[in-house]
Amino acid sequence: MEGECFNKLPEGCVSTILSFTSPPEACKYSMVCPMFRSAAESDVVWERFLPVDYRHILSRLVQPLMFSSRKELFLGLCSPNLIDAGNKSFKLDKWSGKKSYILSVRDLSIAWANDPIYWSWRSTPESRFSQVAKLKTMSWVEINGKIRTQMLSPNTKYGVYLIMKISNRAFGLDLIPSEISVEVSNRTQVCNGTAYLSCRDSKKKEMERLFYGNRIEMLKSRVIEGDGRVPCERGDGWMEIELGHFFNGDQGDEEVKMSLREVKGQHLKGGLIIEGIEVRPKCV
Repeated sequence: MEGECFNKLPEGCVSTILSFTSPPEACKYSMVCPMFRSAAESDVVWERFLPVDYRHILSRLVQPLMFSSRKELFLGLCSPNLIDAGNKSFKLDKWSGKKSYILSVRDLSIAWANDPIYWSWRSTPESRFSQVAKLKTMSWVEINGKIRTQMLSPNTKYGVYLIMKISNRAFGLDLIPSEISVEVSNRTQVCNGTAYLSCRDSKKKEMERLFYGNRIEMLKSRVIEGDGRVPCERGDGWMEIELGHFFNGDQGDEEVKMSLREVKGQHLKGGLIIEGIEVRPKCV
């Protein structure tokens, strides 16, 4: 009886109703009957799932998207797309339609990154961007990024992740933890912590204890308290460390600053490879 009532509704009315659901639900309802399928495929539905500024996003694409419907456009934006001359990657979450970005290493500020003594820039087929940065040898590691909240989806909790790899000959990256931070302008939200840039095995820990003695504990005392998180594997072959999180409301446009710093150890470090920083919705 309920299905018959819906079948008597005009298709445009059903499309409007479905536009208040979600992309997965619209796809599910499209299998109910031919009329629902037609309504669920309509531009009325998928226009609502797109971000309000999608036309501006399309104007920033490195490679234009080919589409014949709003649904095709939505699905195209659910795959990573390079924007802003290739310095950022953008995509929509296919379940919620919320926006995420990856800031390439060229979009970040890294201390002494342009000095070839300390950092090298190279192309690698594993990266989505034209270049990555590799730390050669240096005692001071400082990586900063920023993004405007207006670029993101409103009323959404976001996580911030450093995308990186560790070379086979890396050294000094796990002696003491790095300080990590995510801060919304005017310090309305601040998230601080610590992270090790590479995973430490028990044998290496024992070698360090014998070699450095009490110096490690002395160095650690200079660092802020934190959970000492370690990198985890991503699905794209890289690793990531969560730098922090924040909630993006719907009031105004603020700047979000993100950073990783290891400047207190005063020991040489090398072998860190940086691809960028991702800002994506957190699963709740």
